[in-house]
Order: sequence, then structure tokens, then C-alpha cells
Amino acid sequence: MSTSARRVAAELDASDPLAPYRDRFLPADDVVAYLDGNSLGRTPRATAERLASFVTDEWARRLIRGWDEGWLDLPVDVGDELGAAVLGAAAGQTLVADSTTVNLFKVLHAACGLRPGRDEIVASAADFPTDRYVVEQVAAQRSMTVRWLQPDLVENVTPDVLGEVLGERTAVVSLSHVDYRSSALLDLPALTEQIHDSGALAVWDLCHSAGVVPTNLDEAGVDLAVGCTYKFLNAGPGAPAFLYVAREHLATADQPIMGWFSAADLFEMADAYRAATDVRRMLSGTPNVLGIVAVQCGVQLVAEAGIDAVRAKSTRLTSYLIDLLDEAGATVLSPRAADRRGSHVSIQVPDAAEAGRRLVEAGVIPDVRRPDLLRLGLSPLSTSFAEVLDGFDVLRSVVLPS
Repeated sequence: MSTSARRVAAELDASDPLAPYRDRFLPADDVVAYLDGNSLGRTPRATAERLASFVTDEWARRLIRGWDEGWLDLPVDVGDELGAAVLGAAAGQTLVADSTTVNLFKVLHAACGLRPGRDEIVASAADFPTDRYVVEQVAAQRSMTVRWLQPDLVENVTPDVLGEVLGERTAVVSLSHVDYRSSALLDLPALTEQIHDSGALAVWDLCHSAGVVPTNLDEAGVDLAVGCTYKFLNAGPGAPAFLYVAREHLATADQPIMGWFSAADLFEMADAYRAATDVRRMLSGTPNVLGIVAVQCGVQLVAEAGIDAVRAKSTRLTSYLIDLLDEAGATVLSPRAADRRGSHVSIQVPDAAEAGRRLVEAGVIPDVRRPDLLRLGLSPLSTSFAEVLDGFDVLRSVVLPS
């Protein structure tokens, strides 16, 4: 790589207000460039310290007394922190619990129940497999029909595409805020308004935007949402997910996995189930306390940096990478407009699995989507411009045509 290119990257890092956050993560000594933060974020130093402290100070010393000393409230308390820092959600509407799959199952059932007499669910045929599988199962269990959208890879779901299938029978529309393949960022406020105009409810999957794109759920009028925390929120592999239910629906949203943690009185041990009247009604079983503690550490890191600042750096990083890829003649399959793009850049290569293998051998870790897609994820708090340049340099030498 030329001296001038190195100088540009160094200047970008020097002017980056979030550059100090890179040192807040544990390093991986054998990695030249980690370009998969959109699948699994790096490990925050604070999380490693907090979990070690939790094991020795809270679990070991307080034992079961910990439940009465704060553990019981963690799903709601950390949910409120996440809502405030990341989702634009007022307190009492967000929970941290379960997995994205389980939470999507819950909120889709709840949403369909809130629109009796309507028998269609609208979803994207290009969505992540979990979303499609869950939509199909919920529809089958409720004797409903799925209307599948067939969006363009880059343009994705637009008002025109959505308008072709919306109607009086539409109960729920389930969409992903950022396309997991191309990084296309959907217009959440506009599409939500269009869904409401049809009388349906909007369910959003925020997995690829939570922690890197402001969502402002309350302001946009989103009805229900789900998302994971192990990508840009850096909460660790398999960390608990989150769900959001707008306040107006809390009293009547019925979910299908009732458990003792969603009961009005956890310790009544009543013969008949009576749901909590607040967001706790969306819980099920005993929460993963260690996992939620890790989520809290990741959320607090984003809250400290500020979601708007994180988004600003994300657009700079992805724009910088796209410029490099264009100069090298790569086939970029992500939107060119920064405001239409999430925080990963996708390129087309002949054999993505083989390309990914070669990159990993050379110390660059991307994400592979077979047969021909490489996703290059840029996590703003832990990724520098110099690291992007290092990764690109390897990519160009082992994958891209000369």
C-alpha cells in the first residue's frame, strides 16, 4: 500500500473523535483486520472485568440473595438502558431476554392477535432465514397466509414494493431494518407509516442496525421490534436478545410462551396464569443473568459514545472502504448513498467460501454468504481506518483481480 494511502488513513484516525474507544476492546493478536463486527463484536475490556467481578462478588458471595438484590429486574432495567441509548424508546417498553428467534415468535403472535379478522402476514422473501422460518410457523399456527415481498438486493423494500401487497387483509408486516446481505437500510419511519395507513402493525428486526443506526422507535410509531446484542452492541456470542412493545399495546399483547417470569406475581405460584400488565408480560422463563450483564456493558459503551456519533463514524468507515474497493475494481453490492446503508459493505466474488478461507489464513476475518458474497463489517467503536486499509490491502492481494 502506498505511503499516501497510509497517510490518509492516519489522518482520518487522528481526526476521529471515537478513536480512543478502540483501546477499550481486548485485542486478538493474530488478526490483521477484523471485518466481521456485524456478526460478532469484539470483547470490551469492561465486560471481561464486569463478568469476572460478577462471578466472584455477586454470584459466589450473595448466592440466591442476588435475585432480590437486582437480578430479578435486570431484563427490564437493562432493556430501559438499551431503549434510551440505542432504540429511541421510553422506559417500560423494552426487554432483554431469550434469542431473536424466540422474541420474533413472541411478537409476531402478539401482533397478529392485535389485529383479529385479518389473515395475512407480509414479509420479505429475501430476509434472514430465521425471520422467514418464524413467519411461516406463526402463519401456519394461526391459519394465516404469508404474502412474500420480492425486493431488489440493493434497493430492497421500497414503498412501491410494499404497496403491491398491502391490503385490508394485512394484519402484520415483518421487515428487517438493514438487509443482512447487501446492507441496504430501509426507511423505517416511512414504511411504518405506510403499514399503519393500511391498518396493519409494523414488526421490525433490528439485528443489523441496533447499536450502529439510530432507530427512534417511539417517534416512528413502531409497534413491535426485536434484535440481537452480539453484533454492534458487543455483548458476546449468543448473548440475550431484546424485544420492544409500544406502550399502547402492552395491556393487550398476548404472547405464546407464557412462563412464571411473565406472570403478574412471580411468587404467587397460582394455579391459573395471569399475565403481568407491563412489558414483563413478554418474558417467559428465568433470565440469563450473566448474559444480560454482558449486554449492559455493551449498551453502556454505546451510550457513552453516543449513537449519533457511532452512526457518523459508521458512514465514514463504509464510504472509505467503498472508495478503496472501487479503485480496485471490486463489485460492490451495497447502496452507494451513505444514508441508505448499514455498517457493512458487501462485495461479489466468484467463490465466497474459498475467498473467505484465504482471507482468514492471511489474518483478515470477513463474513461469508454463499455462494458469492463477502460481507465486510465495520464496527465503529472498535475499527480504525488504518485497520480497514490493512484489511483491504490483504483482500486486494488474495481475492480481488489484479
